[in-house]
Amino acid sequence: MIAPMATNPIPQFPERFLWGVSTSAHQIEGAADEREPSVWDVFTAEPGRVKDGSTAAVACDHYHRYREDVALLAGLGVDAYRFSISWPRVNSPNGLDFYDRLVDELCAAGVRPVPTLFHWDLPVEYEWLDRDTAARFADHVAVVAARLGDRVTKWITLNEPAEHTLLGHAIGAHAPGKQLLFDALPVAHHQLLAHGLAVRALRAAGATDIGIANSHGPTWPASQEPADLEAAGFYDLLLNRLFADPVILGEYPDGMGDLMPGDVHSDLNVIAEPVDWYGINYYAPAKVGAPQGTDTEFGGLTIPSELPFSVREIEGRPVTDFGWPVVPEGLTELLTGFRDRYGDRLPPVVITENGCSYEGIDDQDRIAYLDGHVRALHRAMEAGVDVRGYFVWSLLDNFEWAEGYARRFGLVHVDYETQVRTPKASYRWFQKVLRAQRQGAGG
Repeated sequence: MIAPMATNPIPQFPERFLWGVSTSAHQIEGAADEREPSVWDVFTAEPGRVKDGSTAAVACDHYHRYREDVALLAGLGVDAYRFSISWPRVNSPNGLDFYDRLVDELCAAGVRPVPTLFHWDLPVEYEWLDRDTAARFADHVAVVAARLGDRVTKWITLNEPAEHTLLGHAIGAHAPGKQLLFDALPVAHHQLLAHGLAVRALRAAGATDIGIANSHGPTWPASQEPADLEAAGFYDLLLNRLFADPVILGEYPDGMGDLMPGDVHSDLNVIAEPVDWYGINYYAPAKVGAPQGTDTEFGGLTIPSELPFSVREIEGRPVTDFGWPVVPEGLTELLTGFRDRYGDRLPPVVITENGCSYEGIDDQDRIAYLDGHVRALHRAMEAGVDVRGYFVWSLLDNFEWAEGYARRFGLVHVDYETQVRTPKASYRWFQKVLRAQRQGAGG
């Protein structure tokens, strides 16, 4: 159990601070037979890839129930809804019509649409090991922006290229299931290049509010022994700096550019196309030490022994139902660390994901988790970090990738048999927080 949340009101955030919730297409839309396949469809069809043997063929059936879900957003009182646009659906006949309808429904409800243009569901005909995929992505972005740009003003290029590289291509835990270890580095570079090309495509379409959603967390060394410090430093470089430095500084850290394919100098000029804000997905710090000689299990993942680090348990902290440690102050540490590292090169920040997996509709642990993290975010802002928004993951319980339906991150419970939506206690809590923020009276 998490410690009880504080009883004093949530501190007041700035008047124009953006409050929202997030989802992704593959995790909620369903209607798989009404779009072209993605690498996740292929992956989940292989026995043993998903822990409960499930697929996202139906998921939350959001494709057919989007009006009901937009009504939940309006009832919650959020300013914005971060969703993703399925590239395979856009490639299908009339695929963009769905997003037209969704955006219209959001605008009518007074909820700002914030689409993410790639959230892991790559069309099966493409491969991030191929440089050309970055150019194809820019073409896709131009098509979407031409259709929706009259109503969508805030855009996200990519979601979590670090996880898509590591989990999907280095250790094979996610689609497309490749186990390339460090030979996966071109995947990182090509996604970053795709981001830069997407920024250019969006600018050409008139967009003025563009960001990326990268996942980050503090890296804590397992000890002060040199081997643990070295391992933690490398982990931080690989999961944090490798994906932040090129976007923010226009350079790869510590010689990593020498390992990347192509004309890296020219590519970095594209990757570093200025963004209007920098999105951060935060869940927990990582405690990292030297390799232990065997595969290790952490957070539902198997970390291969061949990697030059091992991820350890953070002891003395409550954990979510996913086994992830609950460390709200890690968010403050992360944000002030970004401010110190990047200084005035750091754009305004938006927390594009933050949330937790817990069972039950009376989800007091989720309330305590969110309460603690919102306060930690406010402390970072008091320390001078320019944060412009906060999005909870997630609106709905959904298909949690290789975990299937075993993990519930939603503010709204979904009965996958009947598709009945039931707002949880955390939905009501967040609703009250948002109402109090608008009234200027705290949470």
